[in-house]
Amino acid sequence: MHHPPVTIHDKQFSIYLPERKILHSVEIVAARLSHDYRGKRPLFLAVLNGSFMFAADLMKEMSTPCEISFIRLASYTDMQSTGSVKEIMGLNEDIKDRHVVVLEDIVDTGHTVAALLPQLRQQGPASLEVATLLIKPESLQHNLVIKYPAMSIANDFVVGYGLDYNGLGRNLRDIYKVM
Repeated sequence: MHHPPVTIHDKQFSIYLPERKILHSVEIVAARLSHDYRGKRPLFLAVLNGSFMFAADLMKEMSTPCEISFIRLASYTDMQSTGSVKEIMGLNEDIKDRHVVVLEDIVDTGHTVAALLPQLRQQGPASLEVATLLIKPESLQHNLVIKYPAMSIANDFVVGYGLDYNGLGRNLRDIYKVM
């Protein structure tokens, strides 16, 4: 199947990971999670916006009872400290003593996950792990253990399958990289 390049805003993107390869990787992660969390009823916390497609396809492949909730991180600038503070929004579930798995679209620098995990740990989950569709090992700036990566990629700028470039491109079934 031929995939012509796509143009989003001012950039051209070429096919990088076709949908069937993505779905196969998601199936493998779901099988691992289903095995590891058998009898534990995990709670998935999908980080919006990017993870919605990964979360949906992963849930369809889970063979063990599980729950899902959607959270987002709001950044606001803290004048006292340097840079921006990321705060969880939309976490309505009590995660105390729950087996929690954060679902991310991509772990790039790791800043988001590094900001998120301590906030979740404070709430006393029984366990806390991260599953991500994509990980960029070369870009990682934090000492993080990502137990469930679906695919490892080079430090390329990618769009599609939930990932966007300035709001566009999330609807593409395949993942494209900038040309």
